[in-house]
This record gives sequence, C-alpha cells and structure tokens, in this order.
Amino acid sequence: MKEYYINDDGIKLHAKLDMPEGVSRCPLAIVVHGYTGHMEETHIVEVAKAINEAGIATLRVEMYGHGGSDGEFKNHTLYKWVSNMLAVVDHVSTLDFVTDLYITGHSQGGLLVMLIAGMCPDKFKAVIPLSPAWMIPEAARKGELLGTAFDPVNIPDEILQGGENRLSGNYARVAQTIHPEDEIARYNGPVLIIHGDKDEAVPYEYGKKAAELYKNAKLVTIEGDDHCYNNHLDKVTAAIKDFLA
Repeated sequence: MKEYYINDDGIKLHAKLDMPEGVSRCPLAIVVHGYTGHMEETHIVEVAKAINEAGIATLRVEMYGHGGSDGEFKNHTLYKWVSNMLAVVDHVSTLDFVTDLYITGHSQGGLLVMLIAGMCPDKFKAVIPLSPAWMIPEAARKGELLGTAFDPVNIPDEILQGGENRLSGNYARVAQTIHPEDEIARYNGPVLIIHGDKDEAVPYEYGKKAAELYKNAKLVTIEGDDHCYNNHLDKVTAAIKDFLA
C-alpha cells in the first residue's frame, strides 16, 4: 500500500494505492466514498479488496471536505468533487503501470462516477456505481436534500441536514444545475449497478432507472440489504469480481 496526496489546484486529496500481488503492469480502478464517507469504511475497503483479488490495482481517494483531504465538509459541492475527480483521472493517466482504467463509487460517489464517466467516456473500460445517489440534483431542484426541506428558489445560506451536518446553500445551488441523465447518455461502455432493495437513503428505483438509461448496463439487486450493504456485503464483492472477470 502506498499512501500519498494528489493535488487539485492547491487542494490535497488523500489517496491510497493498493496493488494486486505479483504484477508489474495491470488495470487500475478508482474507488470513491459517498456523502459524509471516507476510504476506510467497511464497504469501501471490501470493494477495493475484491477488485485487487480480480487482478486490478485500486486507488481509494477522499474528496473535498472528507476524510484526510483538504476542505471543510460544509463547503463541499458536486462541482468541487467533479474538479477533484478530474484531477485524479489526470494523475492516474500518468502512472506507467496502468493498462486500463475503471471507476467505482458509492452513493454520492456513485453519482460522481456517473458524471465523470460521461465527461471522459474514452477513459474508462467500465463503470461501477454502487447505490448511486443520482437523485440529488432532481431533489435539490424540488427543495429537498436527504430529508431536509428548503425553498428551492430562496435557498438559505446554510442547510442543516439530518440534524447534524451543516452545508452551505451553495451545495444545493450547484446540485440544481446538474443533470445526470446527460452524462449517462454519453457513456457507452459496460456498467455494473449494485443496489440494495431496502436502501433507506437512495430509493432502489433509482438503481433500476439508471440501468434502463445506460446503453450497456447490468443491475445486481442485493435483496434485503441497505444503503451500505450491512447485511450482504459478500454478495456485493462477489458481483464485482464476477463482472470484472
């Protein structure tokens, strides 16, 4: 494991690179967490391990305002995350050992990889959104953010989300301008969507709808499981290894 920082115009992004055993050249998968998450969450670690076992290197990266990366959580926006991930893609494109690129992300990270794959459709051999929260922009336009209601026209300077997470109103302003369907339409490569049908944070219907919109997508339903796969994480990792094989 190699731990280091990737620079995005002065913002340091915490990253950890793990290589599969016995290889000098191989594909690499970027792995990103979700809203309020970090790279050491159990589901993120186990997904990265499964990818390594498939013979693919992983680069776990923490986005602006999360984990060990620069920035305050309150001030993060999807634009900042997009800028961060584009810098990460530029970085991994310079690594001599990389033969192909994959990208996977959970929840808001799932939304992020959907956006990035559409922006850089020539870069990725395949994309794996996990419980992708691509309803965030639509909800922001309606005046709702993860259960918190607000005026979508007169957005407050600060939004208290979930009773404890404070967000700048700019998070909602930015989200309102994003249309994930446009980026879904731009990516033609293989897509694996994994979603628990008892997801309490991102309705399962969004996983189904995304799979229908992509040109080449497979949806794996984890029956009886929640947003972070606390019941059947082994089924998630098995599905990823099967897809990558």
